[in-house]
Amino acid sequence: MLAEQAQAEAERQAEKERQRKLPEKKGVPTPKRKEQERARRRPLVAGDRKAAKKLQRQQIADQRAKMRQAMETGDERYLPLRDRGRQKRFIRDYIDARTGIGEWLLVIVLIFLFASFIMTEEARATSAFTLWFLMLAVIVECWWVARQARRKIDAKFGAENREKGIRFYALMRALQMRPLRLPKPLVRRGEFPS
Repeated sequence: MLAEQAQAEAERQAEKERQRKLPEKKGVPTPKRKEQERARRRPLVAGDRKAAKKLQRQQIADQRAKMRQAMETGDERYLPLRDRGRQKRFIRDYIDARTGIGEWLLVIVLIFLFASFIMTEEARATSAFTLWFLMLAVIVECWWVARQARRKIDAKFGAENREKGIRFYALMRALQMRPLRLPKPLVRRGEFPS
């Protein structure tokens, strides 16, 4: 009930603002400065602080719930700013459709870490060398992904329309494990966007 009253009051204030911004008709005297200041005056603190704080918390919780839902469904309206836009959507779909080494890097490093406790010294040295080779492969893949992302965006949207930071966005998404990516992947592997 308090939330409804606060909402109605906010709507009334917005209507007053719209009315005040309309141009005055001819023949009506210009309002005095004191009258204008009085019309703009609003309390700094709401009359009922508890209700205002509760309403604010509810609005923030609703906004977060919408954002969480958007991360699952890909709804552009409620996604965070860093994930909005046609180019970001295109890059997400492109990265989610491919399979790369980078997304498995964390799993492989963890396996190596736990396996190194039971390995012999020679096996540990060999697996460390393999791990360094894998890191080099991931770096090369990162370069390749950033290059491909730029080329795909330039081909679809034009080089002059390319958003700043699109290659880094593609790179960071390619390094995340597929089940942990947010927004969730909406395409299956191999379903590259056109």
